[in-house]
Amino acid sequence: QVQLVDSGGGLVQAGGSLRLSCAASGIIFGIYDMGWYRQAPGKQRELVATITTGGSTNYADSVKGRFTISRDNAKNTVYLQINSLKPEDTAVYYCNAHRGGITAWDYWGQGTQVTVSS
Repeated sequence: QVQLVDSGGGLVQAGGSLRLSCAASGIIFGIYDMGWYRQAPGKQRELVATITTGGSTNYADSVKGRFTISRDNAKNTVYLQINSLKPEDTAVYYCNAHRGGITAWDYWGQGTQVTVSS
């Protein structure tokens, strides 16, 4: 059974930091590209950051320079370090595991709430 468990969210003041974690089980973690997405109230889910199996990273323009995605394959965990938080970063953050190919595989975490107060 595949499971992605998101954690680390919370209520912080603007300018603060958080570290989100996503622990995966039931998959061969090292062969999946991993990502973080977020969904704010009334908005569509959007890509925040991704990291490939080889460690290449990609970020949404709105978070570049503030967010850092990393992975620890030995711990089957992906992280999102969030610095210089802004109220517009308020959202539910979801972890994603993706494997492409003829048949694509996608798994999602349950989400963790990040709320930034001004």
